[in-house]
Amino acid sequence: MIRLTWVQPEDLIGHELRQAAEDGRGPELVRDIADRWHEAGGHDAPPRAGASGPEAARLRGVAQDLLDELGAIPSPLPEPSDLAEIIVACLNWPRPGQHPAAARGAAASVAGYGGVRAMGRGAVAGPGTAVDPARVLGAWLGRAAGCVLGKPVEKIPREGIREIAEATGNWPIRGWFTAKGLPDDIARRWPWNRRSAVNSLAENIDGIPEDDDLNYPLLALTVLERHGRDFTTGDVARLWLDELPAGRTFTAERVAYRNLLDGVEPPFTARYRNPFREWIGALIRADVYGWVNPGDPATAAEYAWRDARLTHTANGIYGAMFVAAMCAASLVATSAEEVVRAGLSVVPPGSRLHEAVRLAAADAAREDDFERVVDLLHERHGALHWVHTINNAALVAATLIHGRGDFTATIAGAVAGGWDTDSAGATAGSIAGALNGGVPDEWRIRDSLASSLTGFDGVSLAQLAGRTREMMQA
Repeated sequence: MIRLTWVQPEDLIGHELRQAAEDGRGPELVRDIADRWHEAGGHDAPPRAGASGPEAARLRGVAQDLLDELGAIPSPLPEPSDLAEIIVACLNWPRPGQHPAAARGAAASVAGYGGVRAMGRGAVAGPGTAVDPARVLGAWLGRAAGCVLGKPVEKIPREGIREIAEATGNWPIRGWFTAKGLPDDIARRWPWNRRSAVNSLAENIDGIPEDDDLNYPLLALTVLERHGRDFTTGDVARLWLDELPAGRTFTAERVAYRNLLDGVEPPFTARYRNPFREWIGALIRADVYGWVNPGDPATAAEYAWRDARLTHTANGIYGAMFVAAMCAASLVATSAEEVVRAGLSVVPPGSRLHEAVRLAAADAAREDDFERVVDLLHERHGALHWVHTINNAALVAATLIHGRGDFTATIAGAVAGGWDTDSAGATAGSIAGALNGGVPDEWRIRDSLASSLTGFDGVSLAQLAGRTREMMQA
């Protein structure tokens, strides 16, 4: 019997129960459903990944019924998923083509941030704005480098990452991970990600290996090239079905893919039996929407919303909008503080994501020791799954602020945080690479990207940067 991860109802119910607790849905109703699930012999969600054994298939019917019961319970939190409602909730939503610095009261939206300077109007830009080509290429280079750095230690917790790095003379992290010199007992205690270690360690990196954190930017670029700036969520869905192998999807994307094949229409693809709708998947798809709208976080966020609503709701959508807005700012800004502030301008202030990022940025601005910053993040968000949007977005914001423009420190901090290491590393690297107009030589990889997407296998980042610049002018 084939037991697939992320789609079997008997494996989704534990995740949906946790999601219901996180978004405050009817505690008594949720407890009753949890009791009935456990009385039937149901199991909790696994802490890392994996599917249950074939014996759990007997619970499929009850799991489906309980998933539908849970899905019918509304959340009381002020976290809308509709774009118009999101814009209304963001009191300082930037006008299209206008950097948040020019919006009235924008600084007040991040009150308590601490230790950041106000932005000047010199950063204002918009579609068609002339941008230094080095910054666009730097964004692609940075995304690739951060992703590859995090790949071999994905699923290894924070303490394991540090132990590996220290044992190989790479702490603080300043270079690729390596198995050379790693003691056998540490290697057994913290095994590499088995799919990634074959092509993402210092001794075997040869070009940029395939990863979902790189496939999704390719798809975003493709939807813009095929459908232009008026692309729809349906265009994104059809592109996935045409070009994205189902086996290259995970969590919310895999559930939404299944829903599409079952005839479910967006945005219900994000809601129907999809307990991963606030996880990181939409966040990792958003960079290109920012890059093609330099200095225009509002339009970038709108594009990201169109994409994200296929698979995500609430904070899952906000994570994509946050990153798209940061990427838009990163091509014209002069500091990470400006970038993070641009990201927060498109996130509802009453949301859990806004609060998490605001506190993370304040910690990073105040604390000299980044390990202390990460301690605080784990104290606040340690109960979340390691691929949730909120904890990873907060970590990205923190490492950007604390890194102060240092590319190595920025991607190292995203990976050392110990959550979704390749995704957080990729996003932090994208922004730091754009701010710096490139990456240090030690983080350059042979310019050939592997991909299972049609027409992209072997493409160079230089080519992708050129195509991105063309879409800026479209």
